[in-house]
Amino acid sequence: MNNEHVPNLKKLNIWLPVLFSLVLVTGMLIGTKMQSNPPTVAAIEVPKKEELPPSTLGQGKLEELIRYIEARYVDDVNKDELVKEAIDNILFQLDPHSSYISAKQLKQVNEQLEGSFDGIGIEFVVVDDTVMVVAAIAGGPAEKAGILSGDKIVMIEDSLTVGDNIDYEGILGKLKGERGSSIDIGIRRGNDKDLIRFKLTRDRIPVNSVEVAYMLDEETGYIKINRFSANTYEEFMKTLEDMVDKKGMKHLVMDLRQNGGGYLQEATNILSQLFKEKDKLLVYTEGKNVTRSEYKSTGRNFYDVENIAVLTDEGSASASEIIAGAIQDWDRGIIIGRRTFGKGLVQEQYRLRDGSAIRLTVARYYTPSGRCIQKPYEDRDHYDLDVAGRIENGEMYDESKIEFQDTTKYFTSGGRVVYGGGGVQPDIFIPMDSLLLNPYFIRLHQHIPAFSFRYMEKNREELEKVSMEDFTKDFIVTDDLANEFLQFAVEKGEKRSERQWRIIKNDTKRAIKAGIARILWSEKGYFYVMNADDLSIKKAMQAVKNPKPLSIK
Repeated sequence: MNNEHVPNLKKLNIWLPVLFSLVLVTGMLIGTKMQSNPPTVAAIEVPKKEELPPSTLGQGKLEELIRYIEARYVDDVNKDELVKEAIDNILFQLDPHSSYISAKQLKQVNEQLEGSFDGIGIEFVVVDDTVMVVAAIAGGPAEKAGILSGDKIVMIEDSLTVGDNIDYEGILGKLKGERGSSIDIGIRRGNDKDLIRFKLTRDRIPVNSVEVAYMLDEETGYIKINRFSANTYEEFMKTLEDMVDKKGMKHLVMDLRQNGGGYLQEATNILSQLFKEKDKLLVYTEGKNVTRSEYKSTGRNFYDVENIAVLTDEGSASASEIIAGAIQDWDRGIIIGRRTFGKGLVQEQYRLRDGSAIRLTVARYYTPSGRCIQKPYEDRDHYDLDVAGRIENGEMYDESKIEFQDTTKYFTSGGRVVYGGGGVQPDIFIPMDSLLLNPYFIRLHQHIPAFSFRYMEKNREELEKVSMEDFTKDFIVTDDLANEFLQFAVEKGEKRSERQWRIIKNDTKRAIKAGIARILWSEKGYFYVMNADDLSIKKAMQAVKNPKPLSIK
């Protein structure tokens, strides 16, 4: 469904596949949506319009070099590629998060941060060589035209979209397009052999950064934020209004796992709503050419939130770490999970004349206690393989194996010792489930969306009568259904391994149930099922119900 230490050579060969497996399974657990989740991005600030300081150092040398190469080099060259390589290499010398964004990539990058894109507004999945509509996004052109979940898209313009003609990225590219442009699609509905033609006008489609929100119990709300885009604060406040005013929420579990960051101001605006006091320092930024800027609470919080738990992991970066750091430093709540990514650099984005852009690191940010959580990046191989290194040294499973590069002690408002130089260490450690690195589980897991959709289509009438709550409580993935899934995966090219199947069977059952729930109730259904057995959620519930959450271990 489409909708942020260097081992020796022998060890590197072992752990690189594991790292790729970790990245892959993370994507699968989050789910494929209409808009793919953004890469880890910086805590971004809007740059001030200032003139660059005058300089003659190296002025025009790059352009002069390119002109000589174009005019005199022995072979044909691609000028644009040469310029890109030159810029990339210059920025590589600075830090891991200063980057060049081509004009072609910039639109997609900005969409991720702006929180919207131009298209027809559907979520789809490819099942048995057919493009199936999972859901039409509320208010989008497809929903307004009457396209329904379960419809099969068999034509786009004059091109067939069945069988060998399916190109996933190509279909996505055809469905998206400039706002106001039109597109013809052909739909088959149910067993009806007649083609239904729709002429749709593309429009602006919102991509919510508050991915899921619901009540865990009568007093505790759960909000999952997947990025900090331009609309995140607004979405967060609307969610709080609904949960506090209408559902009686008192305590909050904020899930920032795998949230790669985004706009710094969106994070500080959210933080300001979680502190009653005025002028409480939330974060400050400072750089060689950037004076210190402090972000403080406004004292105008609209909703009363009592206890807070923030869920983090190694994918929580940048703006996510700003929230976790401030909550921890002021002992405002409890951090649960695993050590965060460790990115304390702030970028500003500058447009270049050809429509491309550079994202340049201009400052570091510091939590209220004064710590910078940026991990060392002098050794770029070490930096790039950090997650693999955490797995290798055992930190993902054992809290005592965590090593901070900066041993300077900082103190929370309550006197607890915290450290910088490598992310935010949670107050309650939750080990990684080692099954998530099981290659057989990973390979089979990729077939769950298609299998779940096929199952839902066969049992639609019965399933649509059931509420999400009753489904989560009563629906059982039987051994027969699990074995049916295994056979489905084998038919798709996977090998059958009875020994491995015994190891992963129970977790696969849970994933199948969550996959069916996603199709019925979108991401809310998926997380509702997965969270029911999530140890981080259970610990968070235990903590926020306690008068002294920080005493829970």
